[in-house]
Amino acid sequence: MKCSLFFTLLFFALLSCGDEKMPKPTGQLRLEYPPAKYKKFSNSCGFDFDKNELAEVKATSNCGLEIHYPKMKATVYLTYKPIQGNLETLLVDAQKLTYEHAIKANDIAEQPYVNLNKKVYGMFYQVGGNAATNAQFYVTDSTKNFVTASMYFYSKPNFDSILPAADYIKNDMKQLIESINWK
Repeated sequence: MKCSLFFTLLFFALLSCGDEKMPKPTGQLRLEYPPAKYKKFSNSCGFDFDKNELAEVKATSNCGLEIHYPKMKATVYLTYKPIQGNLETLLVDAQKLTYEHAIKANDIAEQPYVNLNKKVYGMFYQVGGNAATNAQFYVTDSTKNFVTASMYFYSKPNFDSILPAADYIKNDMKQLIESINWK
């Protein structure tokens, strides 16, 4: 009896030896978007620009536009204002809007934009961290037209999880700035 118990224990001991089980690392969400294709978007306001074909544009009041990205659950809000001797006020308001996010932002990077041929002057802001917006800009011809834009997602800000979509839309916003034409 002792012998059979010994062989039974030995049998199970040999069977239980094998590769050590390791826990799997947590998976990371991988978001990939198709390469952007742009086409000219015209409206009855003082400007036109190139927009991503994946985006849907909705006109709002006073020449404002909402550029919706349904797959990314984000919107870029564009505001158009004619300059009527109030350029300095418009510039201060645009900068103030950006720096209101400094409370939640890790950093705010400014990138000036100047295109002398098209008379487009402005500033692109990249907001790092869990701020409500990840990118904003303003552009002007400094005499008649002033446009501001801000990107917002439909969820609570979590910089790490929205980073691929935010980068994709930032590139579209830069294309918008580079392609804007005043009428």
